[in-house]
Amino acid sequence: MRPFNLFTTLSTLIPIVPAQSPLHLPLTIQCHPSPNVLCINSYLSVLPYHFSRASPNSSSVVPLSTIQLPPAYNATSAALASASFLIFDATRGVEVLGAAPTYDFMFAVSNAVHEAPVYAAAVDRLFLSQLAPTGFLPQLVVDLSGETPRLEEFLSDPPVYAPNGGTFAGGLIYWAASGGNMSIGGIEQRAGVRTLDPLTNKTETLLNNYFGYYFNTVDDIVVDAKGDVWFTDPQYSWFNNLTDTPPQLTPATYRFRPSTGAVSVVEDTLTQPNGIAISPDQKTMYLSDTGADTGVIDPRFPSIHSATFNATGKRTVYKYDIVDNGTAIVNKRPIYLAQEWAPDGLKVAANGMVVTATGMGMDVLDEFGTLIVRIQTNYTVENFAWVANKKDGGRLTEVWMTGNRGIARVRWALEGQTLK
Repeated sequence: MRPFNLFTTLSTLIPIVPAQSPLHLPLTIQCHPSPNVLCINSYLSVLPYHFSRASPNSSSVVPLSTIQLPPAYNATSAALASASFLIFDATRGVEVLGAAPTYDFMFAVSNAVHEAPVYAAAVDRLFLSQLAPTGFLPQLVVDLSGETPRLEEFLSDPPVYAPNGGTFAGGLIYWAASGGNMSIGGIEQRAGVRTLDPLTNKTETLLNNYFGYYFNTVDDIVVDAKGDVWFTDPQYSWFNNLTDTPPQLTPATYRFRPSTGAVSVVEDTLTQPNGIAISPDQKTMYLSDTGADTGVIDPRFPSIHSATFNATGKRTVYKYDIVDNGTAIVNKRPIYLAQEWAPDGLKVAANGMVVTATGMGMDVLDEFGTLIVRIQTNYTVENFAWVANKKDGGRLTEVWMTGNRGIARVRWALEGQTLK
């Protein structure tokens, strides 16, 4: 009797499957006349084998255009890399961009974080910060009043240490001041809420503690229709050496009522709460969790200031219902996992669409988190702000994006909320 050979026996029963051939599917389609717009077919839901995309780490962002595709798709890869705008939803994407969207790289800046852009219509200027490795002062301003925008240095009175987020309300710029130090501009400052009057250049501290505890960072900020100030408070100031004291509070989101001074925690489940935005009807709040970029607070090593990026961590936009007469948020649900880096700056357009700065660009989502359009840049975008578009009758259809190494301008059809 011949010896029993399991491999031989199975090989006679199981047919040999030939190697898979590439799936020759169109990855792009025609949906817009502009040469700087690329329309994506079916959200790239089926890619040809062999495809791969590297995972980001603490020192690099991995754009969508870096997806490795078979050689037959080299033209598609090149088109992905060169397009300024990617449309994922053909119908709504065309509505967002309009007939002739433009992307212009306006200013090359340092590798520092450039944050907290706020537009003040009364002076036609865009105020922003530069969180440079040394000094953190002065801030910057883009003067939009002339034919050609001008980037200038700016210093308020007194100066504000490390604004990391900002908004406009009641004629004032509200800045989320993220730093804490014994002497900035000759005075002690702690993380909190500051205002700047763009007409007088004067600043005022509205909040700088929670019952004697220092806030961690005060990262981003929004003011609701009642005048309440909502802000996120992650731990990034410690990791980025913007504060001289380790965190004393859990990362959380707060609501502050300037008329009484009362501060209430409204959310404390996110790893590192970051972006914050409110819908135009004041019924919905959006928060982003950038917990993929975090570190360890260890009292045994008080001098350690570092954070690392882990792509499997939280990089998610969440949606909440605003309840209890506008004082609380409930019904947390994730609506978007950032496909590039993590969702930083977060705002809601006038039509309710959600816009977030993610890696080397900016994503436009519908209110349920479906990706509609992506703007692609050659630098990391941290935040953005709508300004008056003089070529569009002064409507808020112009967006300025600030970040590491660059400031850029987009003109499109998506209009921002009017902040008064």
